Amino acid sequence: MVLEDGRVRVTRGPKENRHRPAIDPLFRSAARWYGPRVIGVVLTGSLDDGTAGLLAVKQRGGIAIVQDPADAVAASMPRSALEIVNVDYVEPLDRIAPLLQKLVAVEVTENGTGKSLRLKKETEFAELEMDAIEDENRTGTPSQFACPECGGVLWEMEGETLLRFRCRVGHAYTAGSLGVEQSEAVESALWAAMRALEEGASLAQRMAKKAAANGHQSKLEERFPRARANENGTGRNPAQTHYGYQR
Repeated sequence: MVLEDGRVRVTRGPKENRHRPAIDPLFRSAARWYGPRVIGVVLTGSLDDGTAGLLAVKQRGGIAIVQDPADAVAASMPRSALEIVNVDYVEPLDRIAPLLQKLVAVEVTENGTGKSLRLKKETEFAELEMDAIEDENRTGTPSQFACPECGGVLWEMEGETLLRFRCRVGHAYTAGSLGVEQSEAVESALWAAMRALEEGASLAQRMAKKAAANGHQSKLEERFPRARANENGTGRNPAQTHYGYQR
């Protein structure tokens, strides 16, 4: 979900921090079009969603409000915003609505603070603008990391307070979100390996029983030790040995 001049759009652009719609593209698009008239609010939530977008709001002259982490059910998002962004207000949840009523009554004029081609381009990525996606002039440098979503090279964004990455087609990650995605990929790979090992042992056991029933001694000697170790629980597969998995 993004804002344009006078309207709200819902697009199927690239995910950011594993989500669509995502907080950061919404905040950036608001900052791009409305500058100091924007009030960004980060509430309870996990990881660091909203931090990069709130930073864009501040850079364009807007107001940043963050829920007091001590008042949040999940303090990660508010705490991340406080670490990176020079916020204007830190309030418990029950004080944010009255504060917004007070702030929206103040007349603000556009002053062009902090306009940048990067903000425009990142907003166009979220809107799935092909001119931005196909543009070879990218901000940042290629990193050693691959995009978990499409497998392309992630480019590290330069000149950022927050460590962020974006791939060729626009998928974007903060370092925290990328780390979570990589951890989940490792866990998925380990479970797949464990499944393959268990299936292999089970197949060997079935073959050994079939060979014994048919009197095929050579196959029995070849297959039965492996199957017997699995059946008695004495065998340890690599996933169990190195990563602490237990039956």
